[in-house]
Amino acid sequence: MPQSHQYDVLIIGSGAAGLSVALNLPGHMKAAVISKGELTSGSTLWAQGGIAAVLDSGDSVEAHIRDTLNAGAGLCHEDAVRFTVEHSRESIEWLIDKGVDFTRDGDQKYHLTREGGHSHRRIIHAADATGQAVSHTLSDRVRQCPNVEILENRVAVDLITHRKLSLPGNRCVGAYVLNLDDSHVELFRARFVVIATGGASKAYRYTSNPDGASGDGIAMAWRVGCRVANMEFNQFHPTCLYHPHAKSFLITEAVRGEGGRLLLPDGSSFMERFDERGELAPRDIVARAIDHEMKRLGADHLYLDISHKPADFVKSHFPTIYERCLAFGIDITREPIPVVPAAHYTCGGVMTDYRARTDVNQLYVVGEAAFTGLHGANRMASNSLLECLVYGRSAAEDIARLDDEIPDPPQAPAWDESQVRDSDEDVVISHNWDELRHFMWDYVGIVRTTKRLQRAKHRADLLSREIGEFYNNYRVSNDLLELRNLVTVSDLIICSAMQRRESRGLHYTLDFPGVLHEARDTVLTPTTFRSRAP
Repeated sequence: MPQSHQYDVLIIGSGAAGLSVALNLPGHMKAAVISKGELTSGSTLWAQGGIAAVLDSGDSVEAHIRDTLNAGAGLCHEDAVRFTVEHSRESIEWLIDKGVDFTRDGDQKYHLTREGGHSHRRIIHAADATGQAVSHTLSDRVRQCPNVEILENRVAVDLITHRKLSLPGNRCVGAYVLNLDDSHVELFRARFVVIATGGASKAYRYTSNPDGASGDGIAMAWRVGCRVANMEFNQFHPTCLYHPHAKSFLITEAVRGEGGRLLLPDGSSFMERFDERGELAPRDIVARAIDHEMKRLGADHLYLDISHKPADFVKSHFPTIYERCLAFGIDITREPIPVVPAAHYTCGGVMTDYRARTDVNQLYVVGEAAFTGLHGANRMASNSLLECLVYGRSAAEDIARLDDEIPDPPQAPAWDESQVRDSDEDVVISHNWDELRHFMWDYVGIVRTTKRLQRAKHRADLLSREIGEFYNNYRVSNDLLELRNLVTVSDLIICSAMQRRESRGLHYTLDFPGVLHEARDTVLTPTTFRSRAP
């Protein structure tokens, strides 16, 4: 029989954001961390560049705030930016205290690098595998916490709220979770629920994200009544390794920060024609420039060259990239790296406040699934891991503050599988998955038009109905749940993009190339906006 669990805090997701919550909870609170795969299977593991923080005496909080506001193209919420930046140093000190081994220079000071959009060297990093260092360290620490239970190979199906139980109020009290080991759906009840499931870049054909980035948390929160904001702003990383077997391996922005040059197939540079900052321009400008040149030339890819730097410098600063490229026959100390843009980061998400609270009581969202107001229309490099740490710790503090006020969750029914059967047509899932990611790439990608968005909306509506019917009649599986959520978030992305009649930050449309005088967030509300997604 499917199991039933009860905790004080249920954390859905095991990246930097979710683990930051778990590690900052009071020791007497019983918590569960559920992960789709292994504990370190989320996006944090793959983050290369580093974490932005004000650590150098020549830098300042005001400079970091100013750079972030500039990169966000008028849509950053200054209070959220200030809150994040003002807590940057203490967040880094917390990581160091937990044991993260950041790279040091010859004087044994922490080495700080510079990335696009930053006016100072303020990116602290662990070589070119910062996410790996953070992920492994926090995972090791949370495994040592007696009050935290780790449950791997589990996928959240849907949240449980008072409204779903026909009870008064609007409180989140748990979730239904699919155990991938036995294919049964388990009941998790909790006084507090935290979504830390990451972004939705798997909605696109090419992405730097791991397979689990299917927008699960955003879709689940939307289905229980949470507002979402700025879903049209999808950041495409300009430089992912172009190789048939590389699966969009990310080439960190720090390569350009340390002097890497973008080149056309003939070896000539081009970024100076698009922005005076050249390779250090914000990611949206660099991605559009590469996309433009690829389409103009009919090229499958362009190049990123760091080979003019000493070989020892390249190997010491970018050991992971050097080894990975070498495995594919590319020696980056001698030749340029073939690169293409790929969907990388979801700047929008579930609307939260500075404590990570949502429209539903006792439901928190942290990390890439959240819209805090920090990123605006374009995320500045290396602010994302910082956001995970700052808001993860803030959510834990709020949960601790409310500990004595929130009662145990009410009883809830077990998941009912009596009316469904095993699917004998899984080809429907794989076909719809491919169709969705192709039309999102073609019609809702780096450059958009109204006609392309209308075509995408039509196809999303058709897929929605088909997947909804499938969901209602067959037993759930990981692939079905991810597809269901991807259709929901894709619909939110499309509808948000259709509402923005300008080109701002990461949203660029040929039909409205100008920027409106007033910068406004795109906010979708479930009670007034009806998504067809199941």
